Amino acid sequence: MNAYDGLPDSVTEVFGPDATAEHAYDLLTVDVPADAWISALTTARDRLGCTYFDWLSAVDEPGTGFRVCAHVVSLEGGRVRRLLLRTTVPHEAAVLPTAVGVYAGAGWHERETHEMFGVGFTGHPHLVPLLLPEGFEGHPLRKDFVLAARVAKAWPGAKEPGESEHGGPKRRQMLPPGVPDPNEWGPLKGQLRAHAQG
Repeated sequence: MNAYDGLPDSVTEVFGPDATAEHAYDLLTVDVPADAWISALTTARDRLGCTYFDWLSAVDEPGTGFRVCAHVVSLEGGRVRRLLLRTTVPHEAAVLPTAVGVYAGAGWHERETHEMFGVGFTGHPHLVPLLLPEGFEGHPLRKDFVLAARVAKAWPGAKEPGESEHGGPKRRQMLPPGVPDPNEWGPLKGQLRAHAQG
């Protein structure tokens, strides 16, 4: 029997005492501490037969940190077994060792994750920008990234109730998360009446 088949029940035996797992929608998800990241990836490849590397990325979870995820697959015996490995690093110390030594395909994914979220990968052979233009400042997939384009150009679409000449009750104006108040940031700073943040 493949070790994969005993999961999630045997997660601590396979991935260590601090690992947790759940199985839902034909996807096994295993969470490990950051210091067990590389050993968990190695276990997935060598013990569970997950030799196919699919993708690696992150999710910014305010108040928690960055949840770094790697999706790998076992194709042994004609069965497809999917595994999502996850770990969390704090915002103020967003660093993991590179997975390139375990899965060579992780190289570009780590570059993109570094660029979009600011997560560092120590030991990466070439951690340079991959997608953004030269000189771009910031990490655009972080929740605290300012959407400057929404200051320069208003969001297109229908007007809010009360903004047309038809009268009616006026709704409290609010800005979506990540959209700065144009009176506080950008070319119109200090020139507009203040917007209410929701």
